[in-house]
Amino acid sequence: MTIRKLAILLFATIVLASSCQTVDTAPDYSDSSYWAYYGEGNADGVDLFMVCPCVDMGGDGRLNMMLSDEDAKSSFVGALNMERGIYDEVAIIYAPFYRQMTFPVFEQGISTSGRHFEIAYGDVEAAFLCFLEEICPDGPFILAGFSQGSQLIINLLKDYFDDPSLQDRLIAAYCIGWRITEEELGEYPHLKMAQGEDDTGVIISFNSESVESTGSIIVPEGVRTIGINPLNWQTDSAFADKSLNKGACFTDYSGAIVDEIPNLTGAYLDPERGTLKAVDIVPKDYGNPLFPDGIYHLDDYLFFYRNLQENVAVRTAAWFSN
Repeated sequence: MTIRKLAILLFATIVLASSCQTVDTAPDYSDSSYWAYYGEGNADGVDLFMVCPCVDMGGDGRLNMMLSDEDAKSSFVGALNMERGIYDEVAIIYAPFYRQMTFPVFEQGISTSGRHFEIAYGDVEAAFLCFLEEICPDGPFILAGFSQGSQLIINLLKDYFDDPSLQDRLIAAYCIGWRITEEELGEYPHLKMAQGEDDTGVIISFNSESVESTGSIIVPEGVRTIGINPLNWQTDSAFADKSLNKGACFTDYSGAIVDEIPNLTGAYLDPERGTLKAVDIVPKDYGNPLFPDGIYHLDDYLFFYRNLQENVAVRTAAWFSN
């Protein structure tokens, strides 16, 4: 078994040991023990609020993760570590533990409303308000998420960023691996999608899949998402050759890069679905247990790792220069 496949299995087969179906009490984010990351990174002057993707497979029908389960929390930190290297040379990272929705919630298509959503979003919202009050009351910051983490960050943007003073402090929001539609942009006109490589106060989003794919639980068939191509930083369907891919990096739960492949794949934005079509990938070579072949959701960050890493630095420099 390759290291990459082992990492995917670790990510995808977490089953919580506890059989308890009750929900933990709400975290107190003034206590740093409720944070998976509290001041991690190698930079100074920029703070980053990061929200973890889904790592709980929903053992015993659970719809929200139990924060009392130490094994789940360990996997939670591992998933954050896989993305950390993209950001930690630019920003100090803060990431809350939260009672995230479990994977069956997404499989059943019930991830955008209901008590399970309210619990997860309520925790992230409380952590973000604590972040603003106690950690970053007046300086610039970055928001970052993946999958469920991106979904919940988008909700924060909807609810809080019509405030110009807050919007002006936002360097960028990396909301990768979740959909954003034209309807949402119409309903929340203060949401700004990235239009290039160095605009600030904007949302960076894309969802990777094969040319043949027509739908997924992230971007269902018939839904069009809005995104940007991380290889050429364009929002049209212009093809970006794999020579622009500065390095796909496959990481493990420690955050270590176990395999780096420059020029792995080119990509273009599908004009109908808005998804990012990776053109040089054989779907079965990057299959995983959670998604059909050709849905590269778990590799969204990893396929374009070096381009994203560089872009975080570019947007941060642009914010300060402006």
